[in-house]
Amino acid sequence: MINFNGTIMSHDSSLLTQNRAFLYGDAVFETVKTVNSKILFLEDHYFRLMSSMRIIRMEIPMNFTMEYFEEQILTLAKAKNIENSARARITVYRNNGGYYLPENNTVSFLINVEALNNSLYSIDQKEYKVDLYTDFYVTKQLLSSIKNTNKLINITASIFAKENGLDNCLLLNDSKNVIEAIQGNIFMLTGNKLITPPVSEGCLNGVMRKQILALAQKIENLEVVEELISPFDLQKADELFITNVIKGIQPITRYRKKEFAFNLSTILVQKLNESISSN
Repeated sequence: MINFNGTIMSHDSSLLTQNRAFLYGDAVFETVKTVNSKILFLEDHYFRLMSSMRIIRMEIPMNFTMEYFEEQILTLAKAKNIENSARARITVYRNNGGYYLPENNTVSFLINVEALNNSLYSIDQKEYKVDLYTDFYVTKQLLSSIKNTNKLINITASIFAKENGLDNCLLLNDSKNVIEAIQGNIFMLTGNKLITPPVSEGCLNGVMRKQILALAQKIENLEVVEELISPFDLQKADELFITNVIKGIQPITRYRKKEFAFNLSTILVQKLNESISSN
């Protein structure tokens, strides 16, 4: 029996009462976008998931191939008739048993999908305000670069943003450098130099981050580097934008009193859609 919200009741499912993802955050996940019955950047998502599982010493099932990963997601999206434009999340968690020390390293997974309105990426030109979040800091370590289910900093930062009329917050690491936004990687354009923090600073090793770096490197007269970004650098920037697989690119139009253009963001979204259409 369990006490749920003050009521003693019987329980017949271990999904919550014994689930290690629920009890300890012992899980990793991937969020992917499907377009026309195809998972975008499938290989990058798959290998990041496998890497995350290895990092936290999960046992990878023999049948957990990239093709299996793809089939499971698309089958569910098709069953819901939303495979042409959908957001899917696969969460892999260590199986029940043990406390901090698990009884074994075998895993189970859970997939959910939901419809998206648009298949291709587009630029949202409305005002988008951000500020720094300084209540908590991201640690510069390998665990910070993977998608695990401990997202308390992102959650509290989201609440802070809402309470202060912001659209997003920029997170800092324990060296007080800017590393990412609540739900995406950060890029800064200063002159002809496009900068994003290195993964070693504690930012997520984003799939869209990788795509944008590759596309930007093909733009003539644009220097693309992975360097530290301090809060002071933001005031000198010409453009700031956030990247993730679902949105693509989200330009930041205002940081405190500084306003930003989104010319490069527009170019990169166009190139991103062209790369998707050609594959």
